[in-house]
Amino acid sequence: MEKISMEQELKSNAYPGRGIVIGKSADGTKAVTAYFIMGRSENSRNRVFVTEGQGIRTQAFDPSKLTDPSLIIYAPVRVLGNKTIVTNGDQTDTIYEGMDKQMTFEQSLRSREFEPDAPNYTPRISGIMHVEGGNYNYALSILKSADGNPDSCRRYTFAYENPVNGEGHFIHTYKCDGNPLPSFEGEPKRVEIPDDMEAFAQLLWNSLNEENKVSLFVRYIDIATGASETKIINKNQ
Repeated sequence: MEKISMEQELKSNAYPGRGIVIGKSADGTKAVTAYFIMGRSENSRNRVFVTEGQGIRTQAFDPSKLTDPSLIIYAPVRVLGNKTIVTNGDQTDTIYEGMDKQMTFEQSLRSREFEPDAPNYTPRISGIMHVEGGNYNYALSILKSADGNPDSCRRYTFAYENPVNGEGHFIHTYKCDGNPLPSFEGEPKRVEIPDDMEAFAQLLWNSLNEENKVSLFVRYIDIATGASETKIINKNQ
């Protein structure tokens, strides 16, 4: 699979929906993740990321305009020991609770399916990063309908051991804009990951569609020490 530019990938797609990137910095010292949300409706756009413990949570920017919190208010990022969980829904909690009971990432997601938001049936995308003792690996998952048929759930997990320096993988909910929205297809895309967290955050944010982008989270974790630094950008300030 050819390695692609995140900048070009995002600029060429007005509505990838919600996206997760996980990889390793070019110098090989940092485990890297990014998560962004976009929105077409007022309800979806009325959000910000706020920190919660070692993770983050979505929150209504203007609580008076919040009409349906069910699929838009959740914790996208939670940390369980040396594991960082990143998802596009409340399955973050499902993974956290399952892995806390010694279940695997994949086993934890067996109780979940795509979102019940007909006719889109938005895929649930999830990622797990494991940083311990100078070692790092990660996995990505997508739970999606059978090409828009809600009677069947398709489950895909992609695991990456000993990740390559300067490389990551990008998965998002929607192939492109549409009505209904078509689900992401294929393997996570192989993308470039730089060393500079601030530069990476600005590249992602500036590449997302101006009208539809809502919030962005980026975290760099030192593989040797486990220390992390985080950047959050919200369109609503």
